[in-house]
Amino acid sequence: MKTILSIAGKPGLYKLVSRGKSNLIVEALDETHKRLPAFATDRVTSLADIAMFTTEEDIPLANVLAKVRDKEQGKKASINWRKASSNELVAYFSEVLPTFDHDRVHNSDIKKLLQWYDILINNGITDFEEEMAPTDGDNVDDRK
Repeated sequence: MKTILSIAGKPGLYKLVSRGKSNLIVEALDETHKRLPAFATDRVTSLADIAMFTTEEDIPLANVLAKVRDKEQGKKASINWRKASSNELVAYFSEVLPTFDHDRVHNSDIKKLLQWYDILINNGITDFEEEMAPTDGDNVDDRK
């Protein structure tokens, strides 16, 4: 199973390819498919470990991405997240996740979610629930 990762300070998303003694080998999920090492000093986060704040209980990112997919019928996001105003972003996200916590989910979080959604869709990853389900032994942070 592919592990989809975010690396702090590096744009986009990455797929875990291999593990070395002191690093991970990741491949960019963009048109370059460039491979590079991610070291223990890099803040690497699996998308399976991320959740969105709501007024009830936090919702795993995979479920939120699935809600966006259902709204967009499996196509790229209909909103231009780069140019959308604050009100447009909140209105769009309120349709996707009506119970999101307006105080703790910032516009930058919504933009990042939509950016990641578009990257995943462009790479043919649409079954978010299965792709991001954590599996035993797949914890990225066990390399420390």
